[in-house]
Amino acid sequence: MKNKHALIISTVALIWAGSFIAVKIGVGEISPVMLAFLRFAIASPIMFLIMISRGGKKLEGKDAPHILLLSLTGVTLLYLLQFMGIKYSTASDSAILINTNVIFIAILSAIFLREKFSRLKYMGVILGFSGVAVIASNGSLTFSTSFKGDLLVLLSALCWGIYSVAGKKLLEKYDAITITSYTFLLGTLLFIPFLYGERWINISIKGWIIILYLSILCSVFGYVAWYNALAEMEATNVAVFLNLIPLFAIILSYVILSERITVMTLAGAALIISGIYLTEKGSAGDRI
Repeated sequence: MKNKHALIISTVALIWAGSFIAVKIGVGEISPVMLAFLRFAIASPIMFLIMISRGGKKLEGKDAPHILLLSLTGVTLLYLLQFMGIKYSTASDSAILINTNVIFIAILSAIFLREKFSRLKYMGVILGFSGVAVIASNGSLTFSTSFKGDLLVLLSALCWGIYSVAGKKLLEKYDAITITSYTFLLGTLLFIPFLYGERWINISIKGWIIILYLSILCSVFGYVAWYNALAEMEATNVAVFLNLIPLFAIILSYVILSERITVMTLAGAALIISGIYLTEKGSAGDRI
């Protein structure tokens, strides 16, 4: 059973890594805001049907403001910033930088949830942001041409951190699929103001394939498979597979997009992944 779930989670990591390549291709034809909106406009009703089939709990009115915050940070702003960032950066750098959400979660948990900040976490944060600096500067004393995109992706990782910390209390009351379904739905609606002035274009077949890949495989299958694995395996064991995403993304971006993988990209990735490892180990209660 564990091997089965390990294979499924590895597949999810590969699919999520592929999303960075899909978005990089997609924003060449479709604006980032339109691409993000269409992704969730398709995924949201499907997630709701899955939630209903599983007997998901009805949302209480008093929790609506909380869901609004989660929808804004975990869907609307997260993917607007991420897709805009990928447009101006490389797919490989974006996939590496987005994983700093683990570091942001540790910092925000210490500030708002009063979780203890161990020495391992401090070391992890320092290593992680050192890796960010290496990627953003490409090893020089000035920021690289993709700095704007890198910064947007970093802000999207911060949104994911806010979403994760803000959602902890609701997870005591609702299951993850229920929370995800409501945040998907409301997050989709929150895209509407950002669509003002957007030009509706005729999307090519390639464009629709990318949209369906992002909505069906990345949003629906990816999230459901992830939470199913969490139900069967320890969270720390499942989380380890997230480190496969930047590795897969680097390989896919090189093969599909012919992106040049620099020594600085690999060095930055190594620092960030090491920082994530130390942060997660510190969160598991290891103290030095």
